[in-house]
Amino acid sequence: MVNGFIITKETWENMPQDQREWLLFDTLQDVNSRLKVVEKRPFTDKCFSFLGGVVGGALAALGIKWSA
Repeated sequence: MVNGFIITKETWENMPQDQREWLLFDTLQDVNSRLKVVEKRPFTDKCFSFLGGVVGGALAALGIKWSA
């Protein structure tokens, strides 16, 4: 699926049943592997969000101090 392989409706209708089942299985395996990669990222995403909050809070505090 990395190469962007697309099945059209006509191709799907003319495909044998066992080939359809294999295509569905292969697609589900690819989706599963991609979800595993996405699920491993939340810790780093939380760290970046925290750091962004710290930087944003510091800049806001400096902005309030300078404008007052």
